[in-house]
Amino acid sequence: MNFKTIRITLLLLVLAYIGIDTFLSNERATDWKRSLRVVIYPINADGSKNTAEYINQLQNSHFESINRLLESQGKQYSKDLNEPLRISLAPELTSLPPIIPSTRNGLDVMWWSIKLRFWSWRNDNYTGPKAQVKAYALYYDPEIHKTLGHSTGLKKAKIAINYLFASTKQKEQNNVVLLHEIFHTLGATDKYDLSNGIPYYPDGIAESNKQPLYPQEKAEIMGGRIAISQTEAIIPLSLKKVVIGSKTAEEIGWIE
Repeated sequence: MNFKTIRITLLLLVLAYIGIDTFLSNERATDWKRSLRVVIYPINADGSKNTAEYINQLQNSHFESINRLLESQGKQYSKDLNEPLRISLAPELTSLPPIIPSTRNGLDVMWWSIKLRFWSWRNDNYTGPKAQVKAYALYYDPEIHKTLGHSTGLKKAKIAINYLFASTKQKEQNNVVLLHEIFHTLGATDKYDLSNGIPYYPDGIAESNKQPLYPQEKAEIMGGRIAISQTEAIIPLSLKKVVIGSKTAEEIGWIE
């Protein structure tokens, strides 16, 4: 058996282990009987000094608004949730995840997913209880990067890749992105037009029965934006401007 064959065999064994572990994790993630363990892994994605300083001051408290929203919204679906997500902050990672494919080609996405899982397994520097959802937070200095790439969340892998701004002023906007992608890992689907960001009616609209329908005052979490009109929508600046619609609640296991 040559070295190449040994490497392939070991990789397949690792992937088999990850696959079994993922299946069991998927079964437990949305029962909401206990806190879901979410670990956030900060990464200095642009290597800038400002981004490094921002990451150094990160604390678990930066993400408290996520649980506040889940607790308040859960009551609307008869869910009495106490700390729905147990969010922990891992030490800073120095390795970047594999780049998300620019196309939707099935084989490219599949190969990227395999590489991402393997990278995630090799670069897990968190020493606390095992994460049920891994949220990689790639931070960028907003003075250098005015726009960011499209974040993504994988249900089967329970991995979220989040492109975020290294800015205290945008901390709460970052939390909107984090929760959106975490919900993807729990089975929630996008409810907006990928070509223009306009939320779909009715599932992507916060108040679909409002008369007149526009302008909306809040965003549905998976709709992503506040619908101002049929052709205009704006990004919510915090989770105070976000609700969890019934379709999304069903997808994440709040409605049976």
